[in-house]
Amino acid sequence: MEAKLSVLFTVAIMLVLAANGDESVQPLVKKVKGKKLCDKGWECKGWSVYCCNQTISDYFDAYQFENLFAKRNSPVAHAVGFWDYHSFITAAAQYQPLGFGTTGAKHSGMKEVAAFLGHVGSKTTCGYGVATGGPLAWGLCYNKEMSPSQMYCDDYYKLTYPCAPGASYHGRGALPLYWNYNYGETGQALKVDLLNHPEYIEQNATLAFQAAIWRWMTPVKKRQPSAHDVFVGNWKPTKNDTLSKRIPGFGATMNVLYGDQVCGKDDSDSMNNIVSHYLYYLDLMGVGREEAGPHEVLSCSEQKAFNPTSSSASSS
Repeated sequence: MEAKLSVLFTVAIMLVLAANGDESVQPLVKKVKGKKLCDKGWECKGWSVYCCNQTISDYFDAYQFENLFAKRNSPVAHAVGFWDYHSFITAAAQYQPLGFGTTGAKHSGMKEVAAFLGHVGSKTTCGYGVATGGPLAWGLCYNKEMSPSQMYCDDYYKLTYPCAPGASYHGRGALPLYWNYNYGETGQALKVDLLNHPEYIEQNATLAFQAAIWRWMTPVKKRQPSAHDVFVGNWKPTKNDTLSKRIPGFGATMNVLYGDQVCGKDDSDSMNNIVSHYLYYLDLMGVGREEAGPHEVLSCSEQKAFNPTSSSASSS
């Protein structure tokens, strides 16, 4: 009885520490039939082998998140106080058992987190050439498009994803969502009514990260790979992929997410900006940019789009 109460007390302490932003909580550990099982409470709930030293917080700490996004809470940033480490890990918890940041060994997981956040940083930055700390230090400066030029309502989807009266589907989130059909599809997947309440994305950082990780983990179309698949090596290119110069690696993640908005345009500024964030984050996480691979793996400059613009449902 005393042992049971001790475990319950420890779980309570873990939850309190997590709620207060202390991410250095050690997992609970027990052995069942000789197997080591763990429970980390806030990030990895339930007793499992997976929760023992195989989660993102085991190699990516709060201070590293702060280093990557050093300027996000500067007075001139546009989403001060919104983005935080706990929201990222909480969002990631749902996808880590599916391989997000946990495919392969620790080294591979670190690379995937850097790759995903490289996209996030480049899409939410307000950095510029002479910005304090350098232009790559300003990721997560935004959580929404500041001056949308339109409502992004496509009536073609009026039967499947009808636009809510007065709702604007402009860019919001960590990998910004645009258009009613993207809000509708993402909302269905996350079981949140984003079609009628697109503003939820800019009000909840965990939800914003969840939407972005869902997009990273989910193919845009059936029989196509996700950004996760092409990065971690789950995807095997077909003959048509090879002829289209699509190969596994970071470059192909840009192809999956943005298609010909970024790829197949030689070394465009938009592509190079995403790559630069990825390399910068690899350095800050202690992996080193030399681990990113050669230019043809990093780049999508010669790749044909998985989904050309005319049929693309890209998130941005």
